[in-house]
Amino acid sequence: MTSTSLSMDVSNTSKRNVLISGSGIAGPALAYWLHRSGFAVTVVEKGSALRGGGYPIDVRGTAIEVVRRMGILPQLQDAHIDSRRFTFLNADGSQVASVHPYAVAGSIEGRDLEVGRGDLAAALYTAIRDDVEILFNDSIDTLDQLGHGVDVAFRNGLRRTFDLVFGADGMHSHTRELLFGPEEQFHRYLGYCFAIFTMPNTFGLSRELTLWNTPGKAAALYATGHHDELHAFLNFHQPEPPFEALRNPDAQRDLVAAAFADAGWEVPSIVNAMRDADDLFFDMAAQIRIPSWSSGRVALVGDAAYAPSFLTGQGSSLALAGAYMLANALATKRNHAAAFAAYEHNTREFVAMNHALVDHGGAALFPTTARALEQRNTMLRDLVTTPPTTPRPAHSALSLPEFVPMS
Repeated sequence: MTSTSLSMDVSNTSKRNVLISGSGIAGPALAYWLHRSGFAVTVVEKGSALRGGGYPIDVRGTAIEVVRRMGILPQLQDAHIDSRRFTFLNADGSQVASVHPYAVAGSIEGRDLEVGRGDLAAALYTAIRDDVEILFNDSIDTLDQLGHGVDVAFRNGLRRTFDLVFGADGMHSHTRELLFGPEEQFHRYLGYCFAIFTMPNTFGLSRELTLWNTPGKAAALYATGHHDELHAFLNFHQPEPPFEALRNPDAQRDLVAAAFADAGWEVPSIVNAMRDADDLFFDMAAQIRIPSWSSGRVALVGDAAYAPSFLTGQGSSLALAGAYMLANALATKRNHAAAFAAYEHNTREFVAMNHALVDHGGAALFPTTARALEQRNTMLRDLVTTPPTTPRPAHSALSLPEFVPMS
């Protein structure tokens, strides 16, 4: 594809040329809707290929309508994990309670979905691969905003100019850093670190999650099917954010192992499996809260703009809904500044409601004190006899406008 630079503020018949950094969830979703609206779309991804696997994720509320409008809802329904139970254990491995997954997640049975992250990513990729340019093994190095566009230097040495650039490159977004500076100023640390990886299913688990707790520590095993693969999750309270460990896998493994050094039940074998895992994903439970989601001709979407943290279970749903709202704003307002303003105005309240889930019970599954753990356990026992009947309002708080591409 040949790059051209066009003014968005005057009418013309040529396609506007845009770049999206990141091929996770928000990036491909945005690419789909922008292509529908007549943009010439390029996606750049630092990985060598589409990333498969990954821990199961939720698609709920407003995001269900987004994937329905994209035409990928049937694929995701086929990929729905349909777990049977979540079992919670004491420090000695004895059972606290066994509850239906929907009772914990606040989802709507028969409507909301839980799928492998790789299944969602694959469905999104299939929806765009024939219509947009995708550059793997590359990333944005620098951005230089000009009057008529954005001059982008790629890490492979090439330079191209785009009318608009979008950062969909995750919570640790390089695009956001280029726009607004270091992550720390927008990073709301929530006091936890976690490690996710796969390990052999030697526990006989099938379509279920088992979660062990002591104050400040949790170990979960999640079998999403009848096959041998098991998703392991180690979460622990850490008073200060260990930014220095984010780019050092050995430091990550040492930090996790030290946190669980005195743990009982099957935790030692899980930690040993982490040492050997080739798919370890380590991060901090945190949110991104930033005053503006755009600057000039560059805008942020998904975790790069408003990561809600895994404690809300809403990261993928916010990414899907945010991508739709951004693309819709650009489809209805040709002036990019007006479109970006409308995107923020119409989406911020929804984001804020989902961010607030961590302040209203989102971290309740991972208590840091003995008293809080007992309160959590009492709540779980109550759920066995009186499960909730209504979903969390934040999941569906955004009403999607009809998508009408600009003629």
